[in-house]
Amino acid sequence: MKVYLDFLGCRLNEAELQRWARGLVSHGYEIVGEAEDADICVLNTCAVTAQASRKSRQRVRHLHRISPGCHIVVAGCDATFERDRMSAQPGVSMVLDNFEKVELVERIVERWGGQPAPAALDQLGHPFEAGRTRAFLKVQDGCNNRCTYCLVRILRGQERSMPLPQVVAEVRDLLAMGYREVVLTGVHLASYGRDVGSSLKDLVSTILAETRVPRLRLSSLEPWDIEPDFFELWQDERLGQHLHLPLQSGSDTVLKRMGRKITAEQYERLVEQARAAIPDLTLTTDIMVGFPGETEEEFAESLDFVKRMGFAHVHLFPFSPRPGTPAARMGGRVDGATVERRLKAVREVAAESKRRHLSRFLGQVRPVLWESWRPHDGKRKWFGFTDNYLRVTVVTGADVDLKNRILPTKLVSLADEHLEGELVL
Repeated sequence: MKVYLDFLGCRLNEAELQRWARGLVSHGYEIVGEAEDADICVLNTCAVTAQASRKSRQRVRHLHRISPGCHIVVAGCDATFERDRMSAQPGVSMVLDNFEKVELVERIVERWGGQPAPAALDQLGHPFEAGRTRAFLKVQDGCNNRCTYCLVRILRGQERSMPLPQVVAEVRDLLAMGYREVVLTGVHLASYGRDVGSSLKDLVSTILAETRVPRLRLSSLEPWDIEPDFFELWQDERLGQHLHLPLQSGSDTVLKRMGRKITAEQYERLVEQARAAIPDLTLTTDIMVGFPGETEEEFAESLDFVKRMGFAHVHLFPFSPRPGTPAARMGGRVDGATVERRLKAVREVAAESKRRHLSRFLGQVRPVLWESWRPHDGKRKWFGFTDNYLRVTVVTGADVDLKNRILPTKLVSLADEHLEGELVL
């Protein structure tokens, strides 16, 4: 049978999708790149905001519309949050919440059949075709924090870590499949190992010592669980020089109402330590605008902090009240026009900050992992990422294949939100 896999939301959802793809292929299923070609459509949903839940339901309806005969399997956060509503959607044959979806492959095989076909692992197709260069590996799930706006703790449960030997084994499997970069993901990745007598530092150092992974990168890390000696890991050049440290606000009073375990000063001190240890660090973050009670003075503090930090990219979003969270019951809701004005202000600061960061590297030669291409005036325009996670393009001849190669590339010009490069032969 043919399966189409899709997801919304975080890289954790993408990591789960990649694992399901490998599992399904090993049971004789074929992964296809278009829902119209599929017998089964699997959607890994998101519920972090009201918009994410709405998009999840819209995607289910879209899948049914373009492939009315397809069995739709809905999994993930919105399947947990709105199970009954998802079950009632047209075309939905199975709904698996976050605790059931670990058995998604087994549930599908039980329902629609399958047989072992390990040789078929080479047949993974879109959307994993480009992804064969970069794999997302979920090593941790759940969260013990109590951020007042967040549903994740409710939807994904308590923190739990994959045993370290299993992580190392999975990294080796991914390398054997041809991946050149592995990205470690988790709901609260920085807490990895607390439940199994280990730590994220232990995990990263073990992977670097016991595998030949060409490039290892970390996804989002909550900043309060990072110790200064953690940055010693970057003495190994295979560890990608990119950190995503969610901030949410640069105002201490807003951070306190959010239940965040850090102050702006502590965050800034941590960033100083990271930049001292990783000189070419690309630092990205999350910023929320319009949290209940956010005054003009608090917003100004946050905006000034964002300016001062010089982030390479800001994932910016408005506050979204989620039923069941303390923030949804807070007074002082910020009106829509004010939220839009504040979003625009942060967006402008973030764009300028990103341009400055990219411009820093003009003229440098950096290793780029080339992932995909598209036609360009009879040639090929390739897309890839540097070791410090800068997006780069290069134009080559129509017959040049850079896919899945890490090659030295000179960064020669700035174009929109990425860099244009030239291969160094």
